[in-house]
Amino acid sequence: MTALTEVPEAAAAQENPARRRRRVDRLPYLLLLPCLVVIGGLLLWPLGQVVVMSFHRLDNVRQLRGDRAWPWVGLDNYAGILSDPFFWTVLRNTVLFAAANVALTMILGTLVGLLLNRLGRRMAAFVAGCVMLAWATPALTGTIVWRWIFDDTSGLVTWAFNTLPDGLSRALFGRDDWTGYGWFNSPLLFFAILTLVVVWHSFPFVAVSVLAGLKSVPGELHEAARVDGAGPWRVFWRVTVPLLRPVFGILVVLSTIWDFKVFTQYYVLAGGTHDRPTFMLSVYSYAEAFSPPPRYGLGAAIAVILTVILLVVTGVYVRLVLRQEDEA
Repeated sequence: MTALTEVPEAAAAQENPARRRRRVDRLPYLLLLPCLVVIGGLLLWPLGQVVVMSFHRLDNVRQLRGDRAWPWVGLDNYAGILSDPFFWTVLRNTVLFAAANVALTMILGTLVGLLLNRLGRRMAAFVAGCVMLAWATPALTGTIVWRWIFDDTSGLVTWAFNTLPDGLSRALFGRDDWTGYGWFNSPLLFFAILTLVVVWHSFPFVAVSVLAGLKSVPGELHEAARVDGAGPWRVFWRVTVPLLRPVFGILVVLSTIWDFKVFTQYYVLAGGTHDRPTFMLSVYSYAEAFSPPPRYGLGAAIAVILTVILLVVTGVYVRLVLRQEDEA
């Protein structure tokens, strides 16, 4: 009997280390639980509410307060949006605007990052500090300054064009007096100014991220490429870009998400949501939800569509990264 009782005890003693490892493996998840609860409360719960709202007809504040019932409309909000030709115009504006801004932000940020990597320590710190001022400036504050720069009466751009000789100004632009010229009236010119504002505010993050990536690239690789006769352009494309591909990928995804959601800069430059030909998805969602008569359900449906588009973009990037890792 003693031998029989010793066998289960020995087996239990052998299982204890495994159980202890399982208990230890659960510890990181327990430590992450408070953070997940906060994220769920601040992000997932509002997102779920927006999804629920998109399936109802909501047209007054009393419904949002819960004083009135929410009539269920199912997919009618989505069907109405997707069948509206104006939605596809807004989607085209959003995609083209985001593509142009992502490309310009990445090019300018990469060039500035390469410049910072070549400068001396003190000069690089000075230039980086000046560049980061644009990133540190709140979007609202920076856009107000840019709106003053393009003001039609006292703006810096209006003053600069008025200082041009009359003959030169008339020959180049067909007018002499630029006072009162509506810089934001033309959709193309408005998007050009909006692109300038967004790129100015976004490229410092790309520049600093590229600089951090360049600092991690071994200098021996660049030296070996130069010894083999490669010029700066080939060194950049054959050595730097492949090594920084993960950094560029993350920056492209982040820039795409940010540029799809541009709202503050648009709202300040346009002075509201009255200029429908220049609408983008974020502005379109806000205008449908809060412009009289309010249609909160439609606005929520547009917000859900925008979220799905961004999730698809992120999912495609993650899949490409995983495929590259498998091939490596």
